[in-house]
Amino acid sequence: MISDFNDPELSGKYLGTITSDFVKISDLLKEASYQVRSRGFSDFPIFPISKEMQPIGKIFLGKAEKNLDWNYFITYVDEFVQRKLIAEDALEEFKKAYKDPDEFCCLFVIDGAFTSFVYVPYPEE
Repeated sequence: MISDFNDPELSGKYLGTITSDFVKISDLLKEASYQVRSRGFSDFPIFPISKEMQPIGKIFLGKAEKNLDWNYFITYVDEFVQRKLIAEDALEEFKKAYKDPDEFCCLFVIDGAFTSFVYVPYPEE
């Protein structure tokens, strides 16, 4: 189960490459998040990111497509519960910690055994 929503390892090892990718594609991620929510799929879209292909969600943007460091996938909280990545008894805690999806993108960083949620603010328009 994933319980840590703000891992300190993120800042040193990952935040630089995540941020440099994010500025290139934040508009696409924001629009995809809006579509997931407006079409009633989920109020909690999640974008798993990984340097390798991985099984959570569907591929949204491959790193080669946009010259990125990470592959971006799209899913929502239900898949995390189904895969037991978020325990059912921790779902309410996750929903309370989930930041406003109009202002923040919920990324799920996957790098080998390291996994962590990170919320990245969308750039101001």
